[in-house]
Amino acid sequence: MALGAFDYVVLTVTLLASAAIGVYYRLTGGKQQTTQEYMLGDKKLSIIPVGFSLMASFMCATAMFGLSAENYLRGTQFMAINASNIIGTPIVAYVFLPVFYKLGYLSVYQYLEERFGKSTRIVASLAFSIQTVLRTALVLYAASLALNAIAGFSQTASMMAVGILCTFYSTVGGIKAVIVTDLFQSLLMFGSVFTVIAVAAVNVGGLTEIWRIAYDYGRVELFNFQIDPTIRHSWWSLMLGGMFTYVSVYGVNQVQVQRYLTMKDYRTAVRTLWFSWPITAFLSLSMCFAGLAIFSMYRDCDPIKEGRIDSGDQLMALFVLDTMAHLPGLTGLFLAGVCSSALCSVSAALNSLAAVTLEDYITPLANVDIPDEKRVVWLKVLVVVYGILSIALAFCAHFVGPLLQASMTILGIIGGPMLAVFTLGILVPYVNQKGALVGLVAGLVFSFVLGLGGPKPPVNNLPTYTNGCSPDSFHNFDVNVSSTILLLASTSTQEIHEESYMYLYKISYMYYIVIGFATTVLVSLVASLFFESNVNTLDPKLFFSAIPESVERQVETRQKRPSTVSKTVTFSINS
Repeated sequence: MALGAFDYVVLTVTLLASAAIGVYYRLTGGKQQTTQEYMLGDKKLSIIPVGFSLMASFMCATAMFGLSAENYLRGTQFMAINASNIIGTPIVAYVFLPVFYKLGYLSVYQYLEERFGKSTRIVASLAFSIQTVLRTALVLYAASLALNAIAGFSQTASMMAVGILCTFYSTVGGIKAVIVTDLFQSLLMFGSVFTVIAVAAVNVGGLTEIWRIAYDYGRVELFNFQIDPTIRHSWWSLMLGGMFTYVSVYGVNQVQVQRYLTMKDYRTAVRTLWFSWPITAFLSLSMCFAGLAIFSMYRDCDPIKEGRIDSGDQLMALFVLDTMAHLPGLTGLFLAGVCSSALCSVSAALNSLAAVTLEDYITPLANVDIPDEKRVVWLKVLVVVYGILSIALAFCAHFVGPLLQASMTILGIIGGPMLAVFTLGILVPYVNQKGALVGLVAGLVFSFVLGLGGPKPPVNNLPTYTNGCSPDSFHNFDVNVSSTILLLASTSTQEIHEESYMYLYKISYMYYIVIGFATTVLVSLVASLFFESNVNTLDPKLFFSAIPESVERQVETRQKRPSTVSKTVTFSINS
């Protein structure tokens, strides 16, 4: 399809606006000449833009297409994950954030060096870099799907255009440009999702009619309480997996922690986090409902079975193509929202990857103090390098499965062990350097085997129908016969091979992060028994505020009574 002139105007203006914000912050203020300004915005950013930025760096193009496809094909159970964030937010705000804000390290992984040594820091930093680059590539690929389907742009050109644009304004404008454009692009994201819902509501007769159709066709499921861990989505997997994912992303991930540090003080950072939670949940639920809206239009003629698209991740783009092509500007607005959802996540990732690489690799290897002017140059070069790397890896993203599951798997297999080692560092003084390193490596290895090993059972979808399709769209092939054959074949194959899968690989992907966390904690606790503790040499600021006093009381109690233990743990506090 060819976009109309007004669609091109809307799309071009929004993309140029993002670039202009980067240029503006390059030419104003301190002109991005210091690390403090380039990476932390001189700690002068306000609640609203940072709150939207926290949301936008997590809710990206993979969520927009993935959540809508999930609800279209498999029902609404995934909506329950938003309840888990209510539990996760206070954990982040009052356990992790006070420690990181008090220390103020540009790289959150510097904390791990102070607590567990340089080797643990390097392993964690490498894991973060791998996770972030892979997820960034997935986001670029998701955006290219829409640009290819709707505007006819090649996927290669689409990925390069989005990647180059966000690399440009991230390089020239620093964290200020990234956060302010996140606010602008978040509004476009909301606009795109609301447009999809509104068009469907007009066509079928209202929002309640969308819900009624979803209910009648078996899409509404919110109370699956099955305990079986092989059930893909249940309340238990979504609450546990969702809470651990939320805390790992918002509590110990460089992308988010760096945003907290742009605030003037800890209390402002906490308020920003609480502000971000409801808008994130609202956008997530809106994306889910958009999937039901799309289903209401295709309920009797599934475009996947019809052969018009290959996967559910292309449903939203096809819907726009079918329903908005005749409405000037709406298609351009949707594409602008898609591009914005990608730009938000990619720019945030590039900025944080540059910070981590400079702080964790380049500065230690240089073994000298790098002047601030040269540090800024290094950061800009690194943003460009990671931008190129992300674009290159995006060409491999079509090999993954459903976008939502792929994104959550990437977050889970690395996020679980990473969250565990930070949790042990902050809450468990007993765990020592070597124990933590052994646990982190063991957790990462096991998580990779669990998440990337296989084979795994195919994802089961709810029934879709073709009784409303035109026979011509199937090239005169009998729709009912073909659908029956496919259904019988898939059912027979599933019954034959259901028991052939290893139980480990049948576990829901939502539990990957929980299992990775538990493995790392268990191995670290056991391994620490065999190595000497260094807790008496550590700064009390490295621990949760209640920990130093409790440890001191424990040590004093031990000193008052005879002990047969040869090795005593001590802890000193500077008052």
